[in-house]
Amino acid sequence: MPGYELNFKADKINGPSTISIIIPVRAGGYAAACEHIKRIIPGDSRYEVLLVEGSAPSQQRNLAAREARGEILYFLDDDSLITVENLDECFNCMADPAVAIVGGPSITPATDSWLQQVFGLALASPFGSGAVNNRYRRYGATRETTDKELILCNLAVRRSLFMAFNGFDERLYPNEENEFLDRVSSAGLKLIYTPSMYVFRSQRPTLNAFIRQMFNYGRGRAQQSLITGSYSVTSFIPLFFIVYLVLSCIFIKYVLLLAPLMLYVAAAFVSTLLIIGLTGRVSALLLLGIFPLMHCVNGAGLLFGILRGRPHPVYDDSVTVRRIKIFGQSFPE
Repeated sequence: MPGYELNFKADKINGPSTISIIIPVRAGGYAAACEHIKRIIPGDSRYEVLLVEGSAPSQQRNLAAREARGEILYFLDDDSLITVENLDECFNCMADPAVAIVGGPSITPATDSWLQQVFGLALASPFGSGAVNNRYRRYGATRETTDKELILCNLAVRRSLFMAFNGFDERLYPNEENEFLDRVSSAGLKLIYTPSMYVFRSQRPTLNAFIRQMFNYGRGRAQQSLITGSYSVTSFIPLFFIVYLVLSCIFIKYVLLLAPLMLYVAAAFVSTLLIIGLTGRVSALLLLGIFPLMHCVNGAGLLFGILRGRPHPVYDDSVTVRRIKIFGQSFPE
C-alpha cells in the first residue's frame, strides 16, 4: 500500500503503547463487553473505550477507527467478554514490529445453556466448521495465520495499517473482516493467532437464531467472493453438498451415488462420539442433527448470496461514537 510503509516504520521505532477498544452496539442497546471491561480492568491507563451506536456495524467500526486515539484498534462485539490478560497478550504480540494484526478465539462460556454448549461444540469441531474451527477453541501455540483463524469479535489491528487500507468494506456484513484480512495478508504483512488472547461470547440462544447465523455466514462468504473475485473451493463445500443431495434424490436409483452420503454420515457419527468422549456431554448426541443442519443452511446462504449479487453499502446517518473511557481516566459513574 502506498504511504503505509512510512506509518508502519513509526510503529517499529516507538512500539505500540495504547489501545482503542471499539465496541459497536445497536442504538440504545446494552454492551455487556463495556460493562465487563469496567469491572476487570478499570484502572489501566493504556486504553480507551469507544462505544459506537447504530445499525451498520462495518460503518460503525470504520467511523470509530477514524476517531480513535490509540495506536492499536481492538475490535470487540458488544457481548465479547475479555480476560484480564488480553491487553498484555495483545501488547506482547504487537511488540514484534513485523506483526500487523493479532487475534484470538471466541470461547463458549460455561454459563451458556446446554443447547448453546452444543452449538459451541459444533462450531469448534473440525467436522462442523472445517478450517475455521479454531476461531471457537483455544488450540496450539501462538503462530502466524490467515483469516481462517481470526474473528472480528476479538481482533486487534495497528491503526496506521487500518487507515492505510481504508478499513472495512462497508458493503459487507458479515465477512467484512475476512475481506480486510485477505487484503492485508496479500500485501505480505503478518497476521498472528494467539489462543491466550481469547474472549468469552455466548452462542445463539435458540435453534432459529443459530440457523440464521449459519445462513448469514454463508451469504457473507458468497458476497465477499463476488466483491473480490476470489472463490475458495473449501468455503463453497456446503453448497456443493446441497447440490449433491438434490442430485442424489433425483437419481436415487443409482446406489453408488449414496456412497458419499454414507461416508458423511459415518464421519458425523465418529466426530460426535469423539466429542462426547472428550467432553462427557451426552447432549452432544444432538450434533448428529446439528452438523447436517448447519452445513445445509450455510450452503443455502452461499446460494442466496450468489444469486443476490454484489451487495451495496448500508449507511446509517444516525451513527454516534461515544468515548466511554479516555487514557488515564476512570470510567464515568
